[in-house]
Amino acid sequence: MLQQQQKKQPKPLNAYAKYSGLAVQMAVVIGGGSYGGVKLDEYYQNQTPIFTIILSLVSIAIAMYLVLKDFIKPKS
Repeated sequence: MLQQQQKKQPKPLNAYAKYSGLAVQMAVVIGGGSYGGVKLDEYYQNQTPIFTIILSLVSIAIAMYLVLKDFIKPKS
C-alpha cells in the first residue's frame, strides 16, 4: 500500500522540468509567430503591421491551446 502511494506522488523536479518546458514551448511559438509577422510586413512593405498583429494573436492562441491541452491531459 505504501509503495502505491509513493509511486503516485510526482517528484518536484519533474514538475519543474515540465512547466519550464511549457514556458519555453510558449516562447518559441509566440516568438516564431511574431517574427514571421514582422518579416511578412517587411516583405509587403505595409504601413500598418497587420501581419504582425494577426500572426501574434494566432500564435498566442496556439500556445494557449498547447498549454491547456497538456494541463487537461488525463493522468496515467
